[in-house]
Amino acid sequence: MTTPQPASAPEAGHWRTFLWLWGSQALSVLGGGLTGFALNIYLTQTRFPLDSQRAELAQALSLTALGWTLAALAGGPLAGALADRWNRRRMMLTCDLLSALLLLALTAVIVLSTPPAWLLVVFTVLQGLVGTFHSSAFDTSYSALVPRDRLPRANGMMQTIWSLSGLLSPALAALLIGLPALARRGDQGSLTAWLAGWTDGVPLALLLDAGSFVIAAAVVWRLSLPNPPRADLNAARRPSLLADMTFGWTYILARRPLLNLLLTFAVVNLMTSALGVLHPLLVRFTLAGDLKAHGVGTETALATLWTAMSAGGLIGGLLVSTTGGLRRRRVLGVLGPMVLAGALHALSGVAGTLTLTALCIAGFGIMTPIMNAHSQSIWQSQVPTHMQGRVFSVRRLIAQFTSPLSTAAAGLLAATHSPGALLLWTGVVMLIVSAAQLLNPVLRRLDDPAEPAPAPGDARPAMTP
Repeated sequence: MTTPQPASAPEAGHWRTFLWLWGSQALSVLGGGLTGFALNIYLTQTRFPLDSQRAELAQALSLTALGWTLAALAGGPLAGALADRWNRRRMMLTCDLLSALLLLALTAVIVLSTPPAWLLVVFTVLQGLVGTFHSSAFDTSYSALVPRDRLPRANGMMQTIWSLSGLLSPALAALLIGLPALARRGDQGSLTAWLAGWTDGVPLALLLDAGSFVIAAAVVWRLSLPNPPRADLNAARRPSLLADMTFGWTYILARRPLLNLLLTFAVVNLMTSALGVLHPLLVRFTLAGDLKAHGVGTETALATLWTAMSAGGLIGGLLVSTTGGLRRRRVLGVLGPMVLAGALHALSGVAGTLTLTALCIAGFGIMTPIMNAHSQSIWQSQVPTHMQGRVFSVRRLIAQFTSPLSTAAAGLLAATHSPGALLLWTGVVMLIVSAAQLLNPVLRRLDDPAEPAPAPGDARPAMTP
């Protein structure tokens, strides 16, 4: 039996194409970080500035965040099915241009009026839908460009840009948001008069994000990307769109090692997706004594933790990118860092001081891109390229459906339990689950050469789970 291969082996020159694609994606990820931070600032300081509007602000922040997440998850199966049917280059190009148009429309609304909160929720829902279509086309495109031995390196580079955005976007967005106030204080020449008339620089951040999507579209338009053909679409009995949307479920459920890995990530996401809720509470209550003793403000402490997470993620991404990751037994590159991440997650809840907590969070950040890069490499190696859109969309749905549950549960539990205790016990659960999977013989077989179970219409023998 042989390991499933892509329809055609990537050529050496495709690595240069991947670098161009990666660079354009890095720019749009940075722009997306600007938009996310700018919208939060707009809701906090402009749309709901009064203390009496605390409930409305909390509702708007949660609905915009959940709107994006739920739209991306719900649209995933359709996006994946279409990514395997349509030309992926055109799909990315269309999504980049649609994202730019959405941002330009929102900019116009904010400049000309005061948009209601529901309109911002609609924007994030549409942004989530367009984003999941783009991701389905993008993820399946670069796996066809990169040779299999370079997949961990490529995925480490992809992880790096998210961490780099987490470091740069808040500072850059804060600078942009403050530019109108600076323009009003100085001499208002022809170049700054229009800027001084704005309440803040939120529209400027949105415009830069729109520009990043236009540049990404221009790069994709100039590239030649492989689009593996599907023989079953030309058959007399071609599968329906509904059959393609359910194909990923059939594929994953027939492969116990991949399913085990996926369920492990679902548990990890359940344990860790509420950090955006727990870290502010940890700073406000658990670390209050240490902050007071050292004269550190709440805002500074929270920024320290977020910077530590992003800096750790950047280091972890660079480690995988430069070393190339594991070429064999890549499952150990997933589960080993996952065990360490669980331990560090637990320790962050009981560290007691800002310095030790930041070190634990930075260590957690280092482990995250390492395990994610190896996991992505396993899926890209195991799933034939022409099936990846359908399979990867369901994969994301299964792994990430626990994220909204985690956020909701943290909001309820934090009302009666210490945030430090919640971090401790969720970290312990993550450690135990991932350590147990190291002993799981089914998961240890994940890198074994094996023939895949037949897809609908294929004539291959089934793999024994």
